[in-house]
Amino acid sequence: PFQPLLSPPRFSTSRPGRAQEQRQRQRQRRALSERRLTRYFVDHRKVRVVGGQGGAGGHSFYSEPRKIFGGPDGGNGGDGGHVILKADQQMKSLSSVLPFYQGFHGGKGGSKNCYGANGAYVYVKVPIGTLVKEDGKVVADLSQHGEEYVAAYGGAGGKGNRFFLSNENRAPTLFTPGEPGQDRILHLELKTTAHAGLVGFPNAGKSSLLRAISRAKPAVAAYPFTTLNPHVGIVHYQDYEQVAVADIPGLIKGAHQNRGLGVAFLKHIERCRFFLYVVDLSVPQPWIQLQDLKYELEQYEKGLSERPCVVIGNKIDLAESRINLPLLREQVAERVIALSALTGDNLEELLWHLRELYDTYVKTEQSRGQSPVKW
Repeated sequence: PFQPLLSPPRFSTSRPGRAQEQRQRQRQRRALSERRLTRYFVDHRKVRVVGGQGGAGGHSFYSEPRKIFGGPDGGNGGDGGHVILKADQQMKSLSSVLPFYQGFHGGKGGSKNCYGANGAYVYVKVPIGTLVKEDGKVVADLSQHGEEYVAAYGGAGGKGNRFFLSNENRAPTLFTPGEPGQDRILHLELKTTAHAGLVGFPNAGKSSLLRAISRAKPAVAAYPFTTLNPHVGIVHYQDYEQVAVADIPGLIKGAHQNRGLGVAFLKHIERCRFFLYVVDLSVPQPWIQLQDLKYELEQYEKGLSERPCVVIGNKIDLAESRINLPLLREQVAERVIALSALTGDNLEELLWHLRELYDTYVKTEQSRGQSPVKW
């Protein structure tokens, strides 16, 4: 059930208009602009991780009345704690990841053969779809909720003098310190994981469409590059299935050459299982948009444009769009769904076809023996 982000204001009757002022202040606090949100969206992070140091071994000899030479009884030190990256579906950005993490140190070995306590693990929550790279090589791909990767192992605990007892040395004084933890420099890179990706040029209506079919609230305005970071909206169905749709910031010609927003957001398309190409029906020759979009995807990654897709002709409420719609259907081989994200016309057809694409994806993954991504 929906829970409000802020508690309801407490109204006061001491001054006229006080309740209205509090409502207005509350709305201002709740409404974060798109530009302010970009400060919190981080899709790459450099982090140093160091495992905890192992505890030193104990050095002691057992002694009690009538048993002076009880022998060595120094226990081993505890192992240092690991630093573990854990994928969490509640996390949407790498903004909360700090530049440095270190595991807890192990405890020192005690007398009476008591081992030192192991250091506690440090868990770092990262979004689903986080790639972990070291020296340019991918060492982990956290694509499932709850998936873990040990980023830095803790050091082994040292040996107490009891460990060195032998027939040749009945009173060893040797003990070893704990080993240092693993020290690594990792690069975290977030690639948005969603079932469907909205692909289109700026001002094609992707953000308006995502608002219409889900509860996501990307910014909408009459200027290009309104969306400055990817948004993921969830489409709910009556059988409790949920389809994730990602609004990728608008591409332009030459995006694969890092023009415009460039490859900074092209990488978020890689994880999408199928695409929803959004074209503006009101412009002349809208099929040219589809050709350019597929070309940019293919230049970025070979085979990307061949994934299952549907073409969405947006802004059907305009007169020019009704003229261009039959021409678009003649020029493209894919299925074309004409709709209006502004008025909500023909959204039902899109939702039904979106579910068909999702069901096909699920069956394909299950036939391969793999588990499909669930939201």
